[in-house]
Amino acid sequence: MVLVDTSAWIFALRKNPFIPLKDRIDHLLEIDVVFTFGMIKLEILSGVKTKGEFDCLKNRLDALYEISTDAKLWETAGQLAFDLKRKGLTFPCTDILIASAAIQSKAILLHADLHFDLIARQTELKVESYVSQVQEDF
Repeated sequence: MVLVDTSAWIFALRKNPFIPLKDRIDHLLEIDVVFTFGMIKLEILSGVKTKGEFDCLKNRLDALYEISTDAKLWETAGQLAFDLKRKGLTFPCTDILIASAAIQSKAILLHADLHFDLIARQTELKVESYVSQVQEDF
């Protein structure tokens, strides 16, 4: 299963999408292996401009498998933040929570955010990164 991060959705959903990322997400949707997560839904939906866009995107996101936010996930996220901080690394809490959701569900995190590559180097987070490809094109 693959958890698609907000950073990847943004590049795939824009008017002029980053085609390799859009094609990858489309393929993953076709084979029905995409997870979503409450924080990612919040980040995406907070960026839409119209009620129609909101409703359409919300319906599409609601149709995906969803990782639940439970007490164990919050505990995992707290431990991850602590462990990384002890190594001198500090990340936004949203990224820690998303990384923790991917780790706990054993999903690959598809993203275009350097933070996740850095977290993956220090943890068992598995990533499919588009950071370098996106930087080259934009």
